Formats: sequence, structure tokens, C-alpha cells
Amino acid sequence: MPYSPSPARYEGMQYRRAGRSGLKLPAISLGLWHNFGHDTQPDRSRKILHEAFDLGITHFDLANNYGPPPGSAEEFFGTIISSDFKAYRDEMIISSKAGWDMWPGPYGDGGSRKYLISSLDQSLRRMKLDYVDIFYSHRFDPETPLEETMGALDTIARQGKALYVGISSYTNEQTARATKILRDLGTPALIHQPSYSMFDRWIEQDSLLDRLETEGMGCIVFSPLAQGVLTDRYLNGIPSDSRAAGGRFLKADSITQTNTARVRALQAIAHRRGQTLAQMALAWVLRDPRMTSAIIGASRPEQVREGVGSLANLAFSEDEISDIEPHAVDGALDNL
Repeated sequence: MPYSPSPARYEGMQYRRAGRSGLKLPAISLGLWHNFGHDTQPDRSRKILHEAFDLGITHFDLANNYGPPPGSAEEFFGTIISSDFKAYRDEMIISSKAGWDMWPGPYGDGGSRKYLISSLDQSLRRMKLDYVDIFYSHRFDPETPLEETMGALDTIARQGKALYVGISSYTNEQTARATKILRDLGTPALIHQPSYSMFDRWIEQDSLLDRLETEGMGCIVFSPLAQGVLTDRYLNGIPSDSRAAGGRFLKADSITQTNTARVRALQAIAHRRGQTLAQMALAWVLRDPRMTSAIIGASRPEQVREGVGSLANLAFSEDEISDIEPHAVDGALDNL
């Protein structure tokens, strides 16, 4: 059957301005890092995208290497854009990135002008788009002059291949340098995408949000659920189909007794708030008004609905923050 989105899709979502720009993003965005490659069922992935848009999630976050294999998430999204979502393109924010390893040889990785521009051209072909709304430098590349990387973003924006540009996983100092270069070129940086969760608090140590506020940039975080650890997924061991079992991005030895005890303690606090642990973890990330959005992943439509449900209670009392703090340990999942 042809897809027809919910007429009530904007009623329950919150939209937050990205820094001092004119662009608003949904407080919850959907990331296609996992569950949209060749290793997943297309019908289920399609239902996840439909559920997200029906709930007011207008921002879909991709990258050139999402899959597996690399590029397959963009290919799948392109099929949905050209069919189900074609009439709603102007209601959507679609982002992509380049910076990590994508194709063989010296030009398929890093922050060079050659790589970034070539990669975006490939991404646009895969997604059957004329432009993306946001294009990111996916990582800081110490082997490429920052002027070259930011110059490539400026060129991409001036060519109309991206409406806005951003950076991902840059430190406070790297962000300051990057934003000055872009500002001088006349293409301000819209947004920064760092990792952030109760178990990954580096942006607090680095005062990154203070930097972004100064620069007038938005902040959209990835992995707010710590790769699924901040849910009930691992409370009774490591499921065979889980990320920890796969061991690529989340290691099985991160699921320690200590971390499981922390998760159980956090879950008890969440239940007292009338939330699931996943909902509280998202609310905790979004509690700072400088936070524009949190990117969630999903393997089932129900997980999207649960994530959006976090917006019903974003307020924390001082006692709740105090109760959470001993269990929200930065670096808890680091494999030392």
C-alpha cells in the first residue's frame, strides 16, 4: 500500500533551534548507523522509517559508511526517499558525513578535499538526492590541514550540495579552530555531533557545550543510550543478536558486573520517574537547553515510539540528578 504519513505527526514532537541558526531539529532524530544495511529485513527497516516520520522525526542521520556494507544504508534510504517519502522531501532534514574509511586506496579516508567532495557525490547518487541538508566532517584528521577540510565544506555548501555543514567528534580546541575558518570563509558551522551519554561524558570534561554556545552552534549527540547498554538489553547476559555479541563497536567485556549493577540502579531511578531506562537516558542527555537533538537507533518501530516517549518528562529534580550521578560514570564502557 502507498505510504501516507500521520496527519498528527507534528503534534507530539518538540523542535529545537540549532544554535543561532534558523533551522530547528526534532529533539529526537533517527540514525541509520545500524539496522538499515544488507544484514536487515527491508520491510522492518521501512516500518521503522515510517514510524519515525509519523511521530514527527523529520531528521534522518546517515553517513557514507553506514551499513553493512558501507553505502548500503544510504542506498536503502534512497529507495524509500524516491518512493514513500518523495512528496515529503521538503519536510525532512537529511544528513550525511565522510571522514572514516570508505573505499580502498589513499583517497577513501580522512579529511582531504578530494575525499569529502567525492564521497558526498557518491552519497547523493546512492540516496537519489540533489542535496543533503547537513554534511559533516565525520572526524578530525590530524594528517590533513584543517583549512583544507573546512575549505571543502565551504565549497560543498557553495555548490548547493549541502544547505548546512557541521563537524563530528571534534574537541573544544579543534572546534574553535574549525569554526573560525568556516566563519572567515562565509559558511558558518551549523552543528556539532559528539558522542554523549551517562557512560560517555567527555563533552562535559572538555567544556564543549560552552564552546558551541559561544560559537552559536547546535549540538546533536550520538550513542545517547551507550550502544544499548543504557536499556534493559544486557541485564540478563549478552543476547546472541546484540551489538556486544558482534563485538565491533561494543565489546562483550564492557558488560561487567559493575556496569550491570550501575544499569540496574539507573533503571530503578527511571521507574520512579515513570520512565523506562532508555527514556530517562534520553531525557538526561536533553536536559541541557543547549542540546538540539539526540540521535537514536532502532531495530523495531516500537523502539522509536519509546524514544519519542522520553519527551513527556525531560525535567529532573536536584535529588534525581544527585541519585543518578554515582552511577553515571564517564568511561564505564572503555576496555582498559
